[in-house]
This record gives sequence, C-alpha cells and structure tokens, in this order.
Amino acid sequence: MAKIKVTKQKSAIKRTQRQKRTLEALGLKKIGQTVEHDATSNILGMVNKVKHLVSVEEA
Repeated sequence: MAKIKVTKQKSAIKRTQRQKRTLEALGLKKIGQTVEHDATSNILGMVNKVKHLVSVEEA
C-alpha cells in the first residue's frame, strides 16, 4: 500500500472543533510535525478535510 507524509503547516486556532479533532486523529499536534500514514480512503478523506492546514507528499 502507498504511504503518504502529512505535515502540519498552519495553526488550528480559530478553526472548527471538527477540524481540530481531525488533525488530532491524524497525529498532528505542532506546526512542522510530520507523520506517515497508509494512503487508505479513510486517511485521504481526513487529509482532504484539513487540506488548507497541511501539506501532503508521497513517501
């Protein structure tokens, strides 16, 4: 399965609670933090919800 690297680029301050929880579920807490996930439909859907706060690249 393909892997993706998700990096938090922007703050979650003044964002909806749903977006904050999505970032937390992805494992992102601090700006600049990078996590690696399998590119499943669930993960890609979560990344799509917060695409304005994160950057994504293939691992």
